[in-house]
Amino acid sequence: MAHPLELRAHALQCLLEPDPATKTAAIAALAQARLDGDWRVDSEAAFEVVRPIPGRPERPQLVPPRLVGRRSMVTVEGRAMMVHSLAHIEFNAMNLALDALWRFPGLPDAYYTDWLRVAKEEAYHFSMLAAHLEVLGYAYGDFAAHDSLWEMVEKTKGDVLARMALVPRTLEARGLDAIPPLRAKIAQAGDMAAAAILDIILRDEVGHVEIGNRWYRHLCDARALDPQAAYAALALRYEAPVLKGPFNLEARRRAGFTEDELAALS
Repeated sequence: MAHPLELRAHALQCLLEPDPATKTAAIAALAQARLDGDWRVDSEAAFEVVRPIPGRPERPQLVPPRLVGRRSMVTVEGRAMMVHSLAHIEFNAMNLALDALWRFPGLPDAYYTDWLRVAKEEAYHFSMLAAHLEVLGYAYGDFAAHDSLWEMVEKTKGDVLARMALVPRTLEARGLDAIPPLRAKIAQAGDMAAAAILDIILRDEVGHVEIGNRWYRHLCDARALDPQAAYAALALRYEAPVLKGPFNLEARRRAGFTEDELAALS
């Protein structure tokens, strides 16, 4: 009889895979094993990693954010650049979910299955965007991209509390604010297929930020920390970006931010 898949070890294998199509297929297989009940979690396992994290293709070329080109969305190339930048965000988001899954020991099984769900949904988003890029005549890797999301993943690898505070509920939560105006621009340019993909991404991202909020509060409770005071201290220590409005307060509410936290934003 086959042994059930151990989620953390398999998540690490998915994370190290450089080819996007192979990576998304491996995540889908892991998520299916979980649905089939063919899984277990070794929450205390220690892993030795000898290859660079994350596994990624040779392209896109990574450059500082200011060097990522901007084009008008009225041209096909301009829209392709926008879809490419979104695909790159989702590629990084898939990797960050896998990293949250394998890296941090000693958490309840529900933590690991939550992050597997996020990885599966981010992989789906990436696949949709990559397919739409091909419809526009381009491929993932054709344009330069920046890596600021992954830099915060790297910074917070020593503390799961910092990771939950500053990746899902800070950087990913910015997506809740950014997607509606971007969707309006893409729809105005006539690309309704891309607009429909953004509707799916916004719906799912609310759930991903909610997972970050829930586990952040769980960890604060376990460490007897006040969530708001701890967040302010972590944002300062790890040099998190200062959040600028306008904010999607309705989506942030659904994602589990408290009224006090929303009031502090403004």
